Amino acid sequence: MTWLNAPDPVPGDAASCDQIETVIMPRTSDLGGFEVRRALPSTRRRMVGPFIFFDQIGPAELIVGGGVDVRPHPHIGLATVTYLLEGELYHRDSLGSDQLIKPGELNWMSSGRGIVHSERERDERKAAPRPLFGTQSWVALPKHLEESEPFFAHHSDAALPALSDQGATVRIVAGGLYGAQSPVTTATDLFFADVHLEAGARIPLDAGYEERAIYMLQGEVEVSGQTFGPAQLLVFKPGDRLEIRATAKGPARFMLLGGEPMDGRRYIWWNFVSSSKERIEQAKEDWRKGRFDIVPGDEEDFIPLPEA
Repeated sequence: MTWLNAPDPVPGDAASCDQIETVIMPRTSDLGGFEVRRALPSTRRRMVGPFIFFDQIGPAELIVGGGVDVRPHPHIGLATVTYLLEGELYHRDSLGSDQLIKPGELNWMSSGRGIVHSERERDERKAAPRPLFGTQSWVALPKHLEESEPFFAHHSDAALPALSDQGATVRIVAGGLYGAQSPVTTATDLFFADVHLEAGARIPLDAGYEERAIYMLQGEVEVSGQTFGPAQLLVFKPGDRLEIRATAKGPARFMLLGGEPMDGRRYIWWNFVSSSKERIEQAKEDWRKGRFDIVPGDEEDFIPLPEA
C-alpha cells in the first residue's frame, strides 16, 4: 500500500519548505502528583479549527492514594474529547453517564446548553502506583448548536479505524483522514488522529483542511528541515504540501488535529465557551445559584465558581 506516500518538498521552493506558521510551547501546571501541559488557548494562537483547548496529561506515575480527582463542574458551548495513551479515568455526568475510559478509547461529551461532569479514578486503582498519559481537548460548537441538548458517547479502541503502511500507523479518533472515517458524531468538519511513526517513517498531512496542527507526544519529527520534540504544538500554514517524518533516532508519536475555521469569534472563561459574552455571564450565575443539573452518584461535591 502507498496511501501515506507524499511528494517531497521541492528544493529551493520557499513555499514548499516554509510550512510552519507557529510553534507553541505549552504552559505547565503541577496538579499534585502529575503535570498538565496546556497548548491551547495560547497568546500565540487561540484556536486550530474548532479546537479551542488542548491539554497533555502526564506522562506520570501516580502514587498510592493520589491521582486524578476532578470534582463535578459545568460546561457550555463545547465538546470535551478525552483520549488516553496510558492509565484510565472514570467519567460521570449529569445525563447519568457512568463510563470508564482506557487507552485507545474515546470519550466525547457535547455540553450544548449545559452539562456537569466529574473525572476521577476508581478507589481500587489508587491502591498501587499506576501510569497516566493522555490528552483532553475541547472543540467549540457552531453557533446553531450552542444551545443544543447535551449528549455523551464512548467509543472503544476497536471502533476507531486504524491504518498502517510503511512504518506509519494512524488511528482516526474523530473526523476523516486518508480515506477513513471515525464513527464519532462531530458538529463541525474536523480531524483528530493518533499517529505512530517508526524511525525514518513519514506521512503526509492533507492540505484540504484550512487549519492543521500536530501535538508532539514522544520522540522527534522533522518538518521543513527542522526537528521538533515532545510537548510542542506545531501549527501549519494553510494549503502547503506537508510531510512529517520521524528522525532516525527512533519512533515518534503525535496527535494530528484541525479542521475548518469556526463561524465567528469564541469567548472562553473557565469551563464555558460561547460566541456571546452575555451567555457566559448567564452560565456563571447559573452555576453560582445551583441551576445546573447534578451528577448522579457524585452529588455531594463540586468545584465552586472561580472568584476571578
